[in-house]
This record gives sequence, C-alpha cells and structure tokens, in this order.
Amino acid sequence: MRILRPALVLGLVAALMVVPGIATASPAAVFPTLWPNLVGYYDFQHPVPGNPARERDRGSSGTDIDLVNGGSAMRVRDGSGFSLQTKQVDPAVSGNDDWKAGTYASTLSAFNEVRGTTVMGWVKMTGTNPSPNSGTADPNDFYNAIGLAGILTGDSDGHAVRALLELIQVNGELKLVALGRRVDGGASQTFAANENWKTLLPGGEWVFLAATFDFDRGTMALYRNGKPLAGTYVTPGDPWELSGPGPHYSSPTNPHGIKIGGSFPQNTREANPCNCRFDDLMFLDRAVAPIEVYLQYRLSPRGR
Repeated sequence: MRILRPALVLGLVAALMVVPGIATASPAAVFPTLWPNLVGYYDFQHPVPGNPARERDRGSSGTDIDLVNGGSAMRVRDGSGFSLQTKQVDPAVSGNDDWKAGTYASTLSAFNEVRGTTVMGWVKMTGTNPSPNSGTADPNDFYNAIGLAGILTGDSDGHAVRALLELIQVNGELKLVALGRRVDGGASQTFAANENWKTLLPGGEWVFLAATFDFDRGTMALYRNGKPLAGTYVTPGDPWELSGPGPHYSSPTNPHGIKIGGSFPQNTREANPCNCRFDDLMFLDRAVAPIEVYLQYRLSPRGR
C-alpha cells in the first residue's frame, strides 16, 4: 500500500476543503470524509439557546448533551475558545456533585446495528487522576478507572458501554484503553495501549485521542496525535461472539446515551471521574481509517 507523505496529505486536505459541494460541520473543523458518519459532535462553543447548561450537537443526530452539576461554568476558556471542564468535586462525600457531561436517552438511532464505531477528540489532564473513591469511607481507596468519553449500550444503567475511551487498570496497572461491547448484556473486549498512560497523557497538555471499533472484524485500535498506538487485547477467546457467519453488527438497539468525564450521565451515581478538559469530541457510526484519524488531527486547530 502506498503511504502518503505528510506534505502531500496536507495538500489533499486543502484541496478537499475547496471542492464545491463538500460541506463540513463548521469551517475547517471536520475532515470531509468523516462528515457523513459524524453522529455526534461537541465543540463546547455552542450552548443550547436559552439553556447554557446544555451543549448543542453539531453532528447529524441532534443529540444535545447536559453539562451535569456544573452547568455553564463547565465551559472554560482554553486557547482561542472554550472547552469542557470535568472534575471530582468532593471526594469525601458520597453524593452526585461531580462535573461530567452526556445524556441518558435512547435517541442515537444511527448507532443501532452498525458494523463499526469511532470515538475521538481532544483531552487535557488538569488535576490528580485517578480520583479518590467517594463511595467508600477509606481515604486510600481510589477508583480503578478514569472515564473519558463513550457511547452507552442499549440496556445501559449509565455505566455499561458499547464503545469507550478510558483509562482502567489492566493486570493491576492503569492503561489507556479502548473498551467495546458488541452485544447488549454480552462480554466486552479491551484493547490496552502498551505505553505508560502518564507519557501518553501528561498533565496540562492537550492530546488528540481516537479509538476505533470494528464489530464485524472484531478489531479495535487506539491513536494518539494521529498516530496508532501499539497495544494488546486483554480478553482471550471470542467475547464479541463472532464465530458465526458475518457480517457482524452491534445490537439492534439505540444506545442509552453518551457519557463524558465519568459515568452515569443521568446523575444517579458517581464513578470514575476525570479531572480534565475535553474539546471537539466526535462520535461516528463507522470505524474510520488510520489516515482519516491523522488527517482529522492535522486539520484541527490544536493539531496544526
């Protein structure tokens, strides 16, 4: 396969951006080949009119999300615009005050019975992670995961996911992972990056992350700043139940929503908060190609 040189790739980007009839979600923000599959897109520059505690979806689904507990204060200036701040508010109290975002509603029909999914966007660690477990009295008990962004299953209680970017303990060590579940109520598979997570997500630095989930082939991939990460599948066997004839799809159900910066977007529990910022989060109904991840990274204002 021929590999395009970066200069040639960027020339392709520029050419596509001026081709008549090719539209993007906003000027110079989304690589054109991604736009037809961009189900959810949140840049945190567009509060819902009359309700600044909600963020407008600029993707095709129109699924606006809630800025839970912090409301409009969660939009913070960072660089040339706004980003989303999530955080643990009080580690000593078992309550529901953590700042997180998302929605708990079965409106994401584009993810109903699909062959693939992609979750990607910018992340910046802004505090101590992981956080103390607010559900226990032990001050030395910390959560075993840091929630980034994902799509819930069709039967989710607000935690179980179909496609998720997060950090979670693998064999006792915290790892950056893509975690996917093809069948509602079925087993999940985890693809864990080999590299130390603090190297991949150093504090105070914006990083572009992407996770792709190919439910038909049974493969996942992780990317950092446009480049694929070496990693390992955690669960042996056939957790996605792909032994029968294909093609294979996700469950024929609408996901129960989106979660960002923690679990339970309906705000009934606290779990796995992320002391971090997010920007330009994208949820697509196919597993995008490696070159598309790279091009989106380079096209983004932060990646130029």
